[in-house]
Amino acid sequence: MKRFLILVTVAALLCSCDDFQLPVFNFTRVDQEKTDTTTHDTPDIPETPETPETPETPETPDTPLPSETGNDAPGGYDWTGVKYTFEESTDVIANPERGFMKYQDFKSSTSALKASAVKAQRAEGRTLYYTGYYLTDFMKGDISQDFLNKIQSTMDALREGGAKCVLRFAYKDSESKHPYDPTEEIVMRHIAQLKPILQQNEDVIFVLQAGFVGVWGEWYYTDNFVFQPESDDDYLPRKRVAEALLDAMPASRQVELRTPQFKMRMYNLHLKDTLTAQTAHKETPLARLGGHNDCFGAAADDWGTFDNESGDRAFWKAETRYTIMGGETCNVSDYCTCTASTKDMVDYHWTYLNIDYHGDVINGWKNNGCYDEIVRRLGYRLVLENVERKTDLQAGEDLEIAINFRNDGYAAPMNPRRVELVFVDKDGKSTKFQVASDPRKWQPGQHTILTSFTLPAEKGTLYLNLSDPLLPNNPLYSIAFANKNVFDSTTGYNKLFELK
Repeated sequence: MKRFLILVTVAALLCSCDDFQLPVFNFTRVDQEKTDTTTHDTPDIPETPETPETPETPETPDTPLPSETGNDAPGGYDWTGVKYTFEESTDVIANPERGFMKYQDFKSSTSALKASAVKAQRAEGRTLYYTGYYLTDFMKGDISQDFLNKIQSTMDALREGGAKCVLRFAYKDSESKHPYDPTEEIVMRHIAQLKPILQQNEDVIFVLQAGFVGVWGEWYYTDNFVFQPESDDDYLPRKRVAEALLDAMPASRQVELRTPQFKMRMYNLHLKDTLTAQTAHKETPLARLGGHNDCFGAAADDWGTFDNESGDRAFWKAETRYTIMGGETCNVSDYCTCTASTKDMVDYHWTYLNIDYHGDVINGWKNNGCYDEIVRRLGYRLVLENVERKTDLQAGEDLEIAINFRNDGYAAPMNPRRVELVFVDKDGKSTKFQVASDPRKWQPGQHTILTSFTLPAEKGTLYLNLSDPLLPNNPLYSIAFANKNVFDSTTGYNKLFELK
């Protein structure tokens, strides 16, 4: 999937708070014998909020901090109690919706993905697949049922194997093959055909790259969507495609555009209009449009990804605090050194990268000592530091705890995720409590979850479960903290402490 968006003939390779709405989950306390709809939670309290890339009102917790906050107390709580500490792990964690992705194209002659292949990638620490579908044989009519079945079979394999997809549809994979894309009418018919599949497989779709337009679906070389658009009217056909995709996709999922200019021009946006904590993670088009850079670190402008004049770099740096950023590299340059690449991954909040392209760039990172950092830090990497609880323990009464952790990744988790405490008593009975905290707020840096729950028994073990709300009982899709002897892969729970 070669990606040269060449806007010039020669380019020199020269040696660059608001209240937050939580997701609405209808979660309640659940135990094995009865259901109690009462919850006792207070929200996540960031210790040191990250400074935004553009001026905006700083984020504040969902409810105020305690009025008497101790100066030395992490997270702002004003009490001391029993503290449990944790040992950090340096392992590569096969966590969902982040990391290096495996690349796979599908054409009419290609077989569907197998669950065995997905499981083999999980064994390598990868939980994302790029699945690109070429609709070349359907440029004058509907997608065949056989091809639609292939897409569904691949989704089923992802689900069985414990992975999700970065999804794209396109028509041609070479600049020498005209026409590059069909008419807008055909594209719209195809999106309508695909909508039921996209809706049905929300659970294993991480993000959709806009695709459909141009060679490789990268929105550049096009025969039917205005090559090199300039006026507002020139951008309208692409905007109609983007909004049809937003409608076809589940409302919880984002659509990525190939450059920041597309979002800026289609919606008349400027640096002052970037998303904030108040406007992010809603079901609006602006909150759901992210970006992918398929020539990361390739040139001064990443071969047309940036124009370097309109503030589009600063725009993406700010937007990617709240929208998904991913893509691939496409050639070696002075801009993909370890120093330059890791800085850009921090600045642009990178969540995923293609492991298969470009091999020379990936090998350069391995040879120069930064690959291990990148493979660990792409997306989120959550590390427990300590958990503190009130000293008094009595069954049937509230127990207040503070969970102190940090995100060492480049980005926050990006799709909705459930946060719950699970108390398992000495007889094995489980009681679950929803925690009013949104992991999409967990930007890189320090965080504290300050919450309380009714202690079911005086003896047992407390766990933190960060499960996928669409796959709540599948531990392959739960987030593991990067600590030793904490994550239970059979349940998907992270152990906090045991009461003996």
